Amino acid sequence: MIIDFISGLKVKETPEEVEAVQVYSKILVNDYLYDKKSIQTHPQYRVKVRPSAKKKEYPIDIAVFDSSTKTEDNLKIIVECKRKNEKDGLNQLKDYLRFCSAEIGIWFNGEQKTIIKKFESKGKVFFEEIPDIPRSGQRIEDIGLFKRKDLKIPSNLKSLFISIRNYLAGSNVGATRDEFLAQQLINMIFCKIYDEKFTRQDDTVRFRAGLNEKQADISNRIKQIFSDLKSQYNDVIDENEKLDLNDKSIVHIVGALQNFSITNSPRDAIGDAFEVFIGKALKGGQGQFFTPRNVVKMIIDILDPGIDDKIIDPACGSGGFLIECLRHVWTKVEKRGSKLGWPKSEIEIEKQKTVIKNFRGIDKDSFLAKVTKVYMAILGDGRGGIFCENSLDEPKNWSSKTNNNITLGTFDIVITNPPFGKNINIDGEELLKQYEFGYKWKFIKKENKWIKEKLKSKEAPQTLFIERCMELLKPGGKLGVVLPDGILGNDKLGYIRQHLLLKSKILAVIDLPIITFMPNTSTKTSVVILEKTSEAPDLSYEVFMSIPKTCGHDRRGKEISDDDIIKVPIEYKKWKKNGK
Repeated sequence: MIIDFISGLKVKETPEEVEAVQVYSKILVNDYLYDKKSIQTHPQYRVKVRPSAKKKEYPIDIAVFDSSTKTEDNLKIIVECKRKNEKDGLNQLKDYLRFCSAEIGIWFNGEQKTIIKKFESKGKVFFEEIPDIPRSGQRIEDIGLFKRKDLKIPSNLKSLFISIRNYLAGSNVGATRDEFLAQQLINMIFCKIYDEKFTRQDDTVRFRAGLNEKQADISNRIKQIFSDLKSQYNDVIDENEKLDLNDKSIVHIVGALQNFSITNSPRDAIGDAFEVFIGKALKGGQGQFFTPRNVVKMIIDILDPGIDDKIIDPACGSGGFLIECLRHVWTKVEKRGSKLGWPKSEIEIEKQKTVIKNFRGIDKDSFLAKVTKVYMAILGDGRGGIFCENSLDEPKNWSSKTNNNITLGTFDIVITNPPFGKNINIDGEELLKQYEFGYKWKFIKKENKWIKEKLKSKEAPQTLFIERCMELLKPGGKLGVVLPDGILGNDKLGYIRQHLLLKSKILAVIDLPIITFMPNTSTKTSVVILEKTSEAPDLSYEVFMSIPKTCGHDRRGKEISDDDIIKVPIEYKKWKKNGK
């Protein structure tokens, strides 16, 4: 049994309840601001089977009313959550709408969503698909007429993207490959972010889909935003790139996202989009699993980067670590500026200077590097600090532009989740011989130490990344890294731990739950936080250790309320305050 979000009653834990009814109930309350008192889930509200029927027999999964009185006259929206295909679900929903006073119907099965509006003409009932539903207190004709200041922080971005992905896969004729759809959605997200950035608080946003607008008009407006975006950032977006989705798909995406502020989202929108659209199928083979945002935030909160710190992610992917770090540092810039009485314009200038001067990222995947460039450009004009290179290659083989911006031994903060996996390896004598970890090591029991032997033929990337991250740091610099547990506990890898103990002070080790990266991979991982030292430290010091039991999602990746990971920085700060 589970507790129903609306009524507080115990209800049976069916897939329909957990994945659809409860999820959409929360969306109605949190995102569309409907009062729980004006919603009925359990016991279910019922509508007539036919106009002449005296008894109401059809059970409605979610019924939304104009007031808490919940009478037939003020029934506003009905939601059908049966786990059927769209055709069957919509047919049932239309039957319900025909015999009740509600004007709007929603079919939602946890993975797909369609919204329809009922209207009558010449005594007949017709239905049309609409892009969105009105917020509480809003007229249906006002759908999409949002001022920037009215945009809400989304409560469940991933659920939105799953719904969009499934809609596109079924509706966008001629383009069903997830890689293509992911690129198109990311372009749409960039349009949304751009529109938020360049719309004044009291002005109506352009990224919108109104009730009575033609699909072609909405699509043309969004394509104009994309054209403006390309003009503004022509150094990172090719002028030939375009939105290749059909008008109907563009309107659907706009309708799904227009209510929300992506730039103020507590999650990384691009990372979420990649996870939903690409996930294991595209990136898992290269070990590039996207780091959950709560893990990213935990690492950054513990490292607590300052305004003047030089920061790099040498395996930046879609930029999740850098974006979250940017927000952390900008909060400090804003606090300092406010304290000193700076005007808002001066604070914004200082924020831009910070990211241009101090933020760097590298990724060998050209598409990911470009995505991060655009993301950083729109949010903070940090595109000049993102480079497409192999971080593990000799720096002399990097481009001159990269070498002018990234020098080993100069960074205050290195944050990363390097690619890892048992089926990926780095080979090549020239590359491996740069690294201590590119050689075989043997443990000498009498001397209780490891000694270096001959060069290996191959090595796992996560091992080499540890050494490269240490090389990037200056003495006193700090590293926050996600590592497979084998590196910390495998007897044969003791030379790695010996290397770290001789060249750094371990500050913290956080043992992440095994489901942290599920459903993409079940690899057990930990986070290591350390400080590089100029000489071997005295080993008689204490280390903060934490074992969070929950990570904010279950084995299937569904979000849950239990999340111990977000509590770790609080405990670390308490521990540090006590003089540890």
